[in-house]
Amino acid sequence: MIEIDLNNKKFFLIKNSENGKVDSDTVFEYQQDGNLVTADYYGGTIKYGKIIAHLKDDILIMMYQCITNENELKAGKAIAKITFTKNNKIKLSLNWEWLHEKNKKGTSEYIEY
Repeated sequence: MIEIDLNNKKFFLIKNSENGKVDSDTVFEYQQDGNLVTADYYGGTIKYGKIIAHLKDDILIMMYQCITNENELKAGKAIAKITFTKNNKIKLSLNWEWLHEKNKKGTSEYIEY
């Protein structure tokens, strides 16, 4: 298995469900210490957001929260599958759901800058 290093990596959105909040102008900046992964995200529709995750093999188990430009506080959880593109960039494919909005689930994909 390839060792996954998310430390100091930046990602941007390539696809999101309609009920997602981030857009193509949102930047995600990841840090990693062993299996602890965190990220700050901002830009586009997001004023500021934070991710905390546990890396297990090629899966990130994530919790996230953000404040949007409309001052909505949002929180959710996700499972991200990590793969690599042909040019060895990291791709994250998420299945996510909002915590306080029943049946609000979706998928999104992110690619490393």
